[in-house]
Amino acid sequence: MAGTESETSAFFLDSNVVIYLLSADKVKADMAEALLEAGPTISVQVLNEVTQVCVRKIGMGWDDTGSFLDLVRSFCRVVPVTEEMHDLARHVAARNRLSFYDACIVAAATVSGCCTLYSEDMNHGQTLGSLTLLNPFRAA
Repeated sequence: MAGTESETSAFFLDSNVVIYLLSADKVKADMAEALLEAGPTISVQVLNEVTQVCVRKIGMGWDDTGSFLDLVRSFCRVVPVTEEMHDLARHVAARNRLSFYDACIVAAATVSGCCTLYSEDMNHGQTLGSLTLLNPFRAA
């Protein structure tokens, strides 16, 4: 069930991991499901990006997209995007040569107190401050 603002999660999920819940790739879908069931943190930005992919790329209707997002949210602590996150994201993007939107995800994870960010799009094993980036689909 979704957590309260005072609770913390050890890890944050990027939108690309959440989207794999809908994948025909059973291995990746199962991994994404296991991560979701462990109670991650996500931000409103993740919800926005997932909505865009569901509606524009996958072709889901708004009702189905809403139902999917409700399911995702029921497992996650969802944090808002704040000015603090925006300011940190600009700093992270400039220092680490990340896209601004990837840096927003890094900033949200950092400000939320997460130690790990699971993302398929960033440098596996990279450490940014107290946050470690991991690709959950990378073969060990």
